Amino acid sequence: MPKETARSATPKPIRWAGSLVALQGGAAAVVAIVLVIRGLTGSGDQSQASGYGTALWFLSLGGAVLAGGIALILGHRWGRTIAVVAQVLLLPVAWALLTDSHQPVFGVLLGVMVVATLALLFSPPASRWMAEEYG
Repeated sequence: MPKETARSATPKPIRWAGSLVALQGGAAAVVAIVLVIRGLTGSGDQSQASGYGTALWFLSLGGAVLAGGIALILGHRWGRTIAVVAQVLLLPVAWALLTDSHQPVFGVLLGVMVVATLALLFSPPASRWMAEEYG
């Protein structure tokens, strides 16, 4: 009997979560590009070093999150760890947007995305898929 490929064995909730996580990583990469452009044009109230440093931070973390999302889409289990950590770190960001930053629309959108991603990552099909490795 032929063994199933990783893509066909990957449950849909994992691929959906991977898409959301990849979207988050892509957004961080876009922020990094915007920060570099702002640094090159001299706009903003921060020093160039601060702008480039922040861009490097967003690019490295966003790149890791993007890689985790793509890994989940492709059926690699290691991407789930990155995805879960990213979601747990984004929960306080959503809360801060709701409260201190007075950006309730963005806070609600991010919060819904984070909770939905966590629900997908810990759904019964996703948990069974992760347990297969240890079965």
